[in-house]
Parts: sequence; C-alpha cells; structure tokens
Amino acid sequence: MPEPWRRGPDPVPGAAPAASADPALLERALRERLPDAIGATEAEIAAAEARLGVPLPAELRALYRVTRGNWWHDFGDDYAVLDRMAEAVGCEPRPLDQLYVADLASRPCPWAFAALEAVATPPDAAVQGVVGSPGWIVFGDNGGGDRLAVDLTPGPRGHVGQVIVLDHEQNIGANLIADSLTDMVVHRTRAWQPAHRADRPVVARVNRWGLSGVEAAVHPDLEVLGIGAREGEPVSLAPVVGLPRLRTLSAYPGALADPLEVAKLTGLEFLELGPAQWRVLLDADAVPRQLSAAAIVVHGTPHPLPIVGLANDLLALWDRPPITRTTLR
Repeated sequence: MPEPWRRGPDPVPGAAPAASADPALLERALRERLPDAIGATEAEIAAAEARLGVPLPAELRALYRVTRGNWWHDFGDDYAVLDRMAEAVGCEPRPLDQLYVADLASRPCPWAFAALEAVATPPDAAVQGVVGSPGWIVFGDNGGGDRLAVDLTPGPRGHVGQVIVLDHEQNIGANLIADSLTDMVVHRTRAWQPAHRADRPVVARVNRWGLSGVEAAVHPDLEVLGIGAREGEPVSLAPVVGLPRLRTLSAYPGALADPLEVAKLTGLEFLELGPAQWRVLLDADAVPRQLSAAAIVVHGTPHPLPIVGLANDLLALWDRPPITRTTLR
C-alpha cells in the first residue's frame, strides 16, 4: 500500500469531549422530534459494538436508543418518515447493523492517485489528515454520497466525539461538521470546515501554474514531487537527491533533462514517467528496484502495443505476470 495508507492517527494526549456533548439532552430532543421512532435495544447496541470491535460513544448510543435507523424495515416505503428522521438528526442515520469503522482499508484508492497524497496534521487542526482511523465510526449519510462519522481520534485542536464528514470526492482527510453529536442535532450546528490538505513543503508541484523549478521544492519534509507541463528547458533532479522522505516522483513526458538521475532517488516507492524516460532507465538497467508501484503516463494516442511491451519489461523486473496479448484475426 502507498505510504499514506500505512499511516494511522497519532495519539493526542488530553483530548476530551466538547462541553456541548450531552447524551441525555440529545436523547430527549430526539424523542420529542421523533415520537414514533423505533429504538434499538441494549442487546442490539451491544451486538453492534461486538461486530465493530469498539464501544459506541455515549452520544451515539443515545441516538440509536431513540431510532435504530432502519426506516425501510420499520415503515416500508414511507419516504416521509426518512425525511422527518433526516431533518431531526441532521443526516440520514444508517441502520445499526450498517455502522462501520472508516479505517484505512475502507477507503481504497489506486496507486496512481494514492501515491500523490500525503498525511499532514498541523498543530491547529481539529481533524487528523489521515486516510482512515479506527476511531472514525460512520453512522450517517448526507444524501449526496458523503458519510458522517463520530471521531474518537481527533486532531490537536479537536474533541473526542466530534462529528466529521468523509467527502466522497476526496481520498484523504475529513471535514469537521460539529464539536459533538449533541451540537449537531440539538443546536443544528453544521458548520462545514474543510479538511486540511497536505501542501508545501510535503507535496510540491513544478509546472506552469505551480513552482517554477525543482530548486523551489527542496525541503527536508518533501514526500511527493510532481513535475508537469512548464515553459523552459527540461529540469534536473539533482536538487532533490538525498532528501530523506521523498517517496513519489511523477514527471510529465520530456520534463526530465536526464532520466538516469532517477536512480539516485533511493527512497522512491512510486515512479510515474513517460515511455521514453522509462525506456532510458530500462536500457541502462537503472530502474529503482525498491519501487512498490510504477505508472506509464501516455499523452495522445500512440499505438498500444509498444506501451504494453514497455509495461511487460517493467513487470519482468519483479517477476510479475505479463499483460496478456490476444490477437483476433
């Protein structure tokens, strides 16, 4: 797996629930708003905790004591019930047996995208900038494909039990919605605070819209270097040789002055190059053997068979099965 998908949350000593967290108040408010709801039994809640392998926080237990979220089973196709429930809670609560932990494995992503991400949690962050966490318990949906979760592993400025949303268009991190489930439901606080995105110096992009050159990307914490389309001559990788954390290099076809400089980047786990640069490395037996994944970036519409041949040459270096060619006549 890419490095961000191997990084769990850091411990935050002293993290505590927000002052607004009040399970009793939350339960009373929900019973007033949903007098006909069918709640979960203590046995059903205990079964969910056993399945998840983590105890539910008090606020989440209060929510499910009022409504078990299984509106289709309890009320059939009466969508008005779902609308009332969503209005009362602030989201569409998932049935108790559909709660899940949004850990690393729950958020898969292809290497070509995942390797360009980076985990970064600044000191003032409320939510940790990780892919997933054993403390993110998903309990609801917003109707647009995003998932709401109770966060038991907050960032340095967050609270245990805060409500976050996992954006379906993002591969990493989460957005803060409310300091507590009580705050979201009772006080209807739903202030969407965007997730922190890793940027310089951890991730650097050299292109006509970003940094002007590789020299500007140099930093001991640099993990991801992308070199895209830009004006001027091809660039040298010499300035970033020896950086201790550089693990990803993605270079636009023709962007590198000397592709053989790639061999000096001994910490790479992912490498993305154009066909010509890959051929230079292959012919010189200079493909970094510590790679975990590689990508061939192709622009235009070249004939596919030479690209397949190039890919098979790379796969052969790791004794991996080649891409199968079937000819139809």
